[in-house]
Amino acid sequence: MKPLKKIISRYMNLVTFILISFLTIVIVYFQFADTHRQAYDDAIMTFYHIEQVLEQNNAEIAETREEYSQTCLYNATAIAYMIQNKPSVLDSSEELRKIAVFMEVDEIHIFDENGRIFAGTHPEYFDFTFDSGEQMMFFKPMLTDKSLKLVQDILPNVAEEKLMQYSALWSADESFIVQVGMSPVNVMKATQKNELSYIFSLFRVNPEANYYAIDPTSGEIVGSTEPDCVRKNSETVGLNLSDIANRPKGFYATVNGRNSFCVFASIGSNYIGRVLTTHVLYEWIMMNTVVLFFCLIIIAIVLMRAVVRYMNRYVVDDIYRINKKLHAIAVGNLDEVIDIQSSTEFSELSSDINRMKKSLLDSSRKMSYVLSKTNLYIGVYEYNESMEQVRFTEYVPQILGLTQEKTKQLSGDYRKFQEFLSQLCSHPFSKEANVFKLDERYIKVEEISENGNVFGVLIDVTEETLKRLQIEQERDYDHLTGLYNRGGLENFLASCFHKPEEFCESALVMIDADNLKTINDTYGHEEGDAYLKQLAGLLGKFAPGHSIAARLGGDEFVLFLYQYQTKAELSDAVAALEELQNNSRARLNDDLYVPLTFSFGCCLTEGHTDYRALLKEADKKMYKNKKLRKGNQSCR
Repeated sequence: MKPLKKIISRYMNLVTFILISFLTIVIVYFQFADTHRQAYDDAIMTFYHIEQVLEQNNAEIAETREEYSQTCLYNATAIAYMIQNKPSVLDSSEELRKIAVFMEVDEIHIFDENGRIFAGTHPEYFDFTFDSGEQMMFFKPMLTDKSLKLVQDILPNVAEEKLMQYSALWSADESFIVQVGMSPVNVMKATQKNELSYIFSLFRVNPEANYYAIDPTSGEIVGSTEPDCVRKNSETVGLNLSDIANRPKGFYATVNGRNSFCVFASIGSNYIGRVLTTHVLYEWIMMNTVVLFFCLIIIAIVLMRAVVRYMNRYVVDDIYRINKKLHAIAVGNLDEVIDIQSSTEFSELSSDINRMKKSLLDSSRKMSYVLSKTNLYIGVYEYNESMEQVRFTEYVPQILGLTQEKTKQLSGDYRKFQEFLSQLCSHPFSKEANVFKLDERYIKVEEISENGNVFGVLIDVTEETLKRLQIEQERDYDHLTGLYNRGGLENFLASCFHKPEEFCESALVMIDADNLKTINDTYGHEEGDAYLKQLAGLLGKFAPGHSIAARLGGDEFVLFLYQYQTKAELSDAVAALEELQNNSRARLNDDLYVPLTFSFGCCLTEGHTDYRALLKEADKKMYKNKKLRKGNQSCR
């Protein structure tokens, strides 16, 4: 029996001789066939990608249009709230322009109940009506149906023929219509990306290859990488419609005076074709054949000698060394480097593994690059309990406000990183799930844990949260007193009265400031406002943790007392309020103090769920109290 080394050597010599001889005979033949096939496959693959790009671009256009429509309607809603809370801005186009800049819109138009523009950011449009043009008439149905909220397709506006998208809706009190106009810049950019000549330029990797888009009915070239051919008939450049329609596997033709191989396919409403000159198609065949032949000989000699000489000495040991290093990389030691150079295969394998490992290390940088193209600061982190290190993208330290030293400390020990996140999560933001407050910023944390692997995302949502809180502040709070306004009170009570049992013993109190008209007439309205602020401050500080106060308007206030364990405790609170009724003073200015008095009516909730009915009942009691107190004062 011969040694395995000799058997392998003789077998490899024989197989190598047969393979090289066979490849030498057939290589030229197959080069021609393969080149033709490759040209066809390249064309088909390019057509597929072009079709995918067209579909993706159409989907992007549709998505962008829908996003603009929703944004336009949202902006109209927000602007309507702002104007209703501060009607004085209707008298100033400059104030409305500031709102437009704040909401990132181009135009704001305010219509009266007859459909006439009486205010807005563009005075030149004042007195335009819904009958002033086809684009304006789209919104005319709103005059008869005040529940409509309309978003118009992108059209030229009436005055300037400028492409705009408009949305409109009625204000909450139905006293005026807000129309918002936005320039659809992103939609136009997405539409431009769908032009055939532009798409062809993306796929013209080979400068010798030209692309054509031909109308199958008229034969007109509607797009091409050769601009001079656009709008010409295909026959004039050498492309026959019959060949295009009946020879999908490709055909040869003289295009623009050059012998070319052409492949066409029907995509959408056009024929899309790739044309490559035969000179370019076949020029490398013979050179490739010679180079490939010598490469095969060299590779065969190197492989035979290397395998025979080094198999027992290196192959098994090197496989073991690679497996050991791969295990270290698998458990998270990405600093491990594989450098096995005993053979071409092992060298290539080592290089590929190192590149794969490098791609893992570079994933953080790539992820940061992708996320930097969004409008949010997003950081991604990952760790495994079997390794010490934490991998995260470059935005994680920035979002968490980490110093360089702290970043190094947390990235080196996942337990310290877990502890840091636990401290962050101990300060939740009550108005939104998974959002936590870090100093003056708001951070959203999403984390997935499976089989000891932890993957998390950190998003800095400070800007969005502050903007939302500002909108809520302007919407729900009275600008004079800082208390809830009517809308804010109703939102609070509506959420509370779904589960009245959670508020134990509670009561609604209607309060009316006494002598406000007298103070206004005697001292002036600024002192009257100061009087109301003093009363608001008194009510806002009443029964901390057991009450919320609101100003309904004018001199009317509401105090909601809740979460008292017994009726006796609630009665004590009402008694304390009664004690303040006639024993408080208001400071109107540095030298002026007046008695701060008010009338109130109290109504116990006692499990009722209709807070509006309770407010009406408390209001009646308040007027009885006011009448009784006036009577007592007159008797004195």
